[in-house]
Amino acid sequence: MLVLGTVTMVVAWTSLALATDRQHGWVALLAGLEAAWMLRLGGMAAGWPRRLLAALATVAMVVAVQWFVAAGHIGGQMGLAPWEAAPKMGAWHVWFLSRMANTGLDLLCLAAAPLLAWRAGR
Repeated sequence: MLVLGTVTMVVAWTSLALATDRQHGWVALLAGLEAAWMLRLGGMAAGWPRRLLAALATVAMVVAVQWFVAAGHIGGQMGLAPWEAAPKMGAWHVWFLSRMANTGLDLLCLAAAPLLAWRAGR
Protein backbone atom coordinates (compact mmCIF):
# COMPACT_ATOMS: atom_id res chain seq x y z
CA MET A 1 0.00 0.00 0.00
CA LEU A 2 2.80 2.40 0.88
CA VAL A 3 4.61 1.90 -2.43
CA LEU A 4 1.43 2.42 -4.43
CA GLY A 5 0.54 5.56 -2.48
CA THR A 6 4.07 6.92 -2.73
CA VAL A 7 4.32 6.44 -6.49
CA THR A 8 0.87 7.93 -7.03
CA MET A 9 1.67 10.96 -4.87
CA VAL A 10 5.01 11.58 -6.62
CA VAL A 11 3.38 11.43 -10.06
CA ALA A 12 0.48 13.70 -9.05
CA TRP A 13 2.67 16.25 -7.25
CA THR A 14 5.23 16.33 -10.06
CA SER A 15 2.49 16.77 -12.66
CA LEU A 16 0.94 19.61 -10.67
CA ALA A 17 4.29 21.36 -10.24
CA LEU A 18 5.25 21.05 -13.89
CA ALA A 19 1.80 22.09 -15.14
CA THR A 20 1.60 25.23 -12.99
CA ASP A 21 5.33 26.12 -12.92
CA ARG A 22 5.31 26.29 -9.11
CA GLN A 23 6.72 23.91 -6.50
CA HIS A 24 3.59 23.52 -4.33
CA GLY A 25 5.46 22.66 -1.14
CA TRP A 26 2.16 22.39 0.75
CA VAL A 27 1.56 19.06 -1.00
CA ALA A 28 4.39 17.65 1.14
CA LEU A 29 2.07 17.90 4.14
CA LEU A 30 -0.52 15.86 2.28
CA ALA A 31 2.20 13.39 1.31
CA GLY A 32 3.14 12.93 4.96
CA LEU A 33 -0.46 12.29 5.97
CA GLU A 34 -0.91 9.95 3.02
CA ALA A 35 2.17 7.90 3.98
CA ALA A 36 0.92 7.44 7.53
CA TRP A 37 -2.56 6.58 6.27
CA MET A 38 -1.27 3.99 3.79
CA LEU A 39 0.68 2.25 6.54
CA ARG A 40 -2.43 2.13 8.72
CA LEU A 41 -4.55 0.80 5.88
CA GLY A 42 -1.87 -1.77 5.10
CA GLY A 43 -2.21 -3.14 8.62
CA MET A 44 1.21 -2.22 9.99
CA ALA A 45 1.24 -2.32 13.78
CA ALA A 46 1.36 0.99 15.61
CA GLY A 47 4.62 2.08 17.14
CA TRP A 48 7.91 3.67 16.31
CA PRO A 49 8.62 1.49 13.22
CA ARG A 50 5.43 2.75 11.56
CA ARG A 51 6.22 6.32 12.52
CA LEU A 52 9.77 6.04 11.19
CA LEU A 53 8.64 4.43 7.94
CA ALA A 54 6.01 7.15 7.41
CA ALA A 55 8.62 9.88 7.94
CA LEU A 56 11.18 8.18 5.67
CA ALA A 57 8.58 7.66 2.94
CA THR A 58 7.71 11.35 3.15
CA VAL A 59 11.36 12.34 2.80
CA ALA A 60 11.67 9.99 -0.19
CA MET A 61 8.61 11.57 -1.82
CA VAL A 62 9.97 15.09 -1.28
CA VAL A 63 13.35 14.18 -2.78
CA ALA A 64 11.77 12.34 -5.72
CA VAL A 65 9.44 15.22 -6.54
CA GLN A 66 12.21 17.81 -6.33
CA TRP A 67 14.34 15.62 -8.59
CA PHE A 68 11.59 15.02 -11.18
CA VAL A 69 10.50 18.67 -11.25
CA ALA A 70 14.08 19.80 -11.87
CA ALA A 71 14.46 17.06 -14.48
CA GLY A 72 11.19 18.11 -16.10
CA HIS A 73 12.32 21.69 -16.49
CA ILE A 74 15.82 20.92 -17.71
CA GLY A 75 14.82 17.88 -19.77
CA GLY A 76 11.99 19.79 -21.40
CA GLN A 77 14.52 22.16 -22.91
CA MET A 78 16.29 19.19 -24.46
CA GLY A 79 13.17 17.36 -25.63
CA LEU A 80 13.27 14.76 -22.84
CA ALA A 81 10.46 13.62 -20.56
CA PRO A 82 11.10 14.01 -16.80
CA TRP A 83 11.70 10.27 -16.35
CA GLU A 84 14.23 10.33 -19.21
CA ALA A 85 16.08 13.35 -17.87
CA ALA A 86 16.06 12.30 -14.19
CA PRO A 87 18.90 9.75 -14.40
CA LYS A 88 21.05 12.32 -16.17
CA MET A 89 20.69 14.92 -13.39
CA GLY A 90 23.39 15.27 -10.76
CA ALA A 91 22.51 15.65 -7.10
CA TRP A 92 24.21 19.04 -6.76
CA HIS A 93 22.41 20.35 -9.84
CA VAL A 94 19.04 19.25 -8.45
CA TRP A 95 19.93 20.72 -5.04
CA PHE A 96 20.83 24.07 -6.62
CA LEU A 97 17.69 24.21 -8.79
CA SER A 98 15.45 23.22 -5.90
CA ARG A 99 16.94 25.88 -3.64
CA MET A 100 16.23 28.48 -6.31
CA ALA A 101 12.69 27.29 -7.04
CA ASN A 102 11.29 26.83 -3.53
CA THR A 103 9.91 29.76 -1.58
CA GLY A 104 10.25 30.13 2.18
CA LEU A 105 6.77 28.69 2.69
CA ASP A 106 7.61 25.75 0.44
CA LEU A 107 10.74 25.02 2.46
CA LEU A 108 8.80 25.25 5.71
CA CYS A 109 6.23 22.77 4.43
CA LEU A 110 8.95 20.43 3.12
CA ALA A 111 10.65 20.47 6.53
CA ALA A 112 7.41 20.02 8.48
CA ALA A 113 6.09 17.14 6.38
CA PRO A 114 8.25 14.34 7.85
CA LEU A 115 7.41 15.59 11.34
CA LEU A 116 3.72 15.50 10.49
CA ALA A 117 4.12 11.98 9.09
CA TRP A 118 5.91 10.93 12.29
CA ARG A 119 3.05 12.33 14.36
CA ALA A 120 0.31 10.87 12.17
CA GLY A 121 2.01 7.47 12.06
CA ARG A 122 1.28 6.74 15.72
